[in-house]
Amino acid sequence: MEKSSSNETQTLTSKKELLDCTEGEDCQENGLLVKNPKSTLQLVEDGNKVHPSQGDKGEAGQISNGYSVVQSPVPCNGIGDGEDVQCTAPAATTTTTTTTSTTCGVEAQPQLLELEERETWSKKMDFLLSVIGYAVDLGNVWRFPYICYQNGGGAFLIPYTIMAIFGGIPLFYMELALGQYHRNGCISIWRKICPIFKGIGFTICVIAFYIASYYNTIMAWALYYLISSFTSELPWTSCKNAWNTVNCTNYFTNASITWTPHSISPAEEFYTRHILQVQRSKGLDDLGGISWQLTLCLLLIFTIVYFSIWKGVKTSGKVVWVTATFPYIILFILLIRGATLPGAWRGVVFYLKPDWQKLLATEVWVDAAAQIFFSLGPGFGVLLAFASYNKFHNNCYQDALVTSTVNCMTSFVSGFVIFTVLGYMAEMRNEEVSEVAKDTGPSLLFITYAEAIANMPASTFFAIIFFLMLLTLGLDSTFAGLEGVITAVLDEFPHVWGKRREWFVLGLIIACFLGSLTTLTFGGAYVVKLFEEYATGPAVLTVVFLESIAVAWFYGINQFCRDMKEMLGFTPGWYWRLCWVAISPIFLLFIICSFMSSPPDLRLFDYNYPYWTTIVGYCIGTSSVICIPIYMAYRLIITPGTFKEVSDVFYLFKFIFDGMYFPLHYPAIQKKRWEILHRYFRQKRWSVNDASIFARCWMYGSTL
Repeated sequence: MEKSSSNETQTLTSKKELLDCTEGEDCQENGLLVKNPKSTLQLVEDGNKVHPSQGDKGEAGQISNGYSVVQSPVPCNGIGDGEDVQCTAPAATTTTTTTTSTTCGVEAQPQLLELEERETWSKKMDFLLSVIGYAVDLGNVWRFPYICYQNGGGAFLIPYTIMAIFGGIPLFYMELALGQYHRNGCISIWRKICPIFKGIGFTICVIAFYIASYYNTIMAWALYYLISSFTSELPWTSCKNAWNTVNCTNYFTNASITWTPHSISPAEEFYTRHILQVQRSKGLDDLGGISWQLTLCLLLIFTIVYFSIWKGVKTSGKVVWVTATFPYIILFILLIRGATLPGAWRGVVFYLKPDWQKLLATEVWVDAAAQIFFSLGPGFGVLLAFASYNKFHNNCYQDALVTSTVNCMTSFVSGFVIFTVLGYMAEMRNEEVSEVAKDTGPSLLFITYAEAIANMPASTFFAIIFFLMLLTLGLDSTFAGLEGVITAVLDEFPHVWGKRREWFVLGLIIACFLGSLTTLTFGGAYVVKLFEEYATGPAVLTVVFLESIAVAWFYGINQFCRDMKEMLGFTPGWYWRLCWVAISPIFLLFIICSFMSSPPDLRLFDYNYPYWTTIVGYCIGTSSVICIPIYMAYRLIITPGTFKEVSDVFYLFKFIFDGMYFPLHYPAIQKKRWEILHRYFRQKRWSVNDASIFARCWMYGSTL
């Protein structure tokens, strides 16, 4: 045993002797035992985070959170899975806080931990534009306006604002804070929060793959439109093309033509029969061949994506200066143009006219909650990844408020851009706005809005900038979604991919392209609709629900708030705590139950989805969420010990939860904690990692 002025260090060599821990001692199996005179446990996990003592927190916190540890690949005595956790005491100086030694095998062999600085954003604005570009996507342009007028117009803004304040923004803030403090992607971050929930990270990666498999196909449609726009006369203004039918009716060129229920606009036939070619598919059971035009468009999009993200946030942070700001310039131009069109006021009135009776309907509140959630985008791993590249003391509280406000205002302004044009079309057709605004989703952009643009003066110019805007909106979200996966995998397997980022990104892009092939078929639009409704919605809601529970209840809301005080210099108030502990989880559970109780009745164009597609949809959604219970079972199986011992762990958690409401200095509670910890440590039935996790639970719970 070696003694120093501030602590004493004892090397454990379990193959030679078995040490029994008495009450008041801190033991670690086959590792390094460090006991501080003040009996304060301090955890170092993966070297990325140190919980300093009160006296050292100011200095050590600034150093340890900026680095990652390069650990030895050799496990200690055969125990270890790359997730080893070390328990140390606060060192006397900052230098010893960042340097640790471990003992592997029979003999003590000190090993110096190499600290490596994590990549950070070049500028604060790079981060803000990346988050805004991720949050503001195609859904802000087409989904919010439709949801708004469908659910009471201006009255819908009341539930939308309430859901944003008590649900969306707190979750958005929580993810930014978690990512910035722990500085890890969505997989490895759970080692530091609650390892048994690590399956959440794998679920997020699967969801991101599904999104990349269909979301980029929508951008391929926009690119096809953009290429087709470089003509003096836009191809969706005429009924004289090879793809047109006898029902094609061009009411703009001939005022004497009457619009009938069987009439089809040239813009709709261009979209369905030329771009998608759905007439060559019978449905999901017969998708038909692959469109080579869309395949080339998608290949070009993935090429742009690859060269934008292959080097990390240093390059993608520069690209977003164009892709995140350009849509706002175009939205402003289109807003001015739409406001000057005849009949624009009819669309604005229809958009904002309040229907107060709608507020009594449950589905309006469900739609408001779902819209704000999917608009801000927590649960996709992106906010964790982006925030992990921030400086440790960056004010993520201010960032959360700014970016979420910009996102919500963008959705609101996009409604004016869309509905001024819908009012113009209603004026031209001599119909009600409600009849013109029946299209939803991508059809609202590719049929209704494209048709209106085609009949404006300087239609070619407005068509080009409009579809360029759609491309930039989509590219930002794709950059972000894939960066979430890349950061997660590189942080989880640094020894494999740490120096091979370019090759991993290339493999990921190829996998996403191959996964998109079914959406490039003649029936690909049906596949896109199925994935959009089932592959992401309920799965992401489940992810964020479990994430909020794990952080607020397992990790501990008080510990989370202490982390934020260390990072930001102030503690979140009661409003944020209440939202994280109760309101936000209830908000998410409310949406999940509403979705499960009434699954969507899918219909696209003239195709009604058969019943078996609902089963397929649930299977797709379950295929990602299943990673969570599988990993939980895996952790319990690989951890030595009987079921009784495992159940004691949950008993320990129960006492931690009880501590939130009852004084933790009760002798019975402390005694039970020590009994559980001592049994495991003394009998050496658990790995070093698990023992340290339980010690952390004891430490956090005892100081709540």
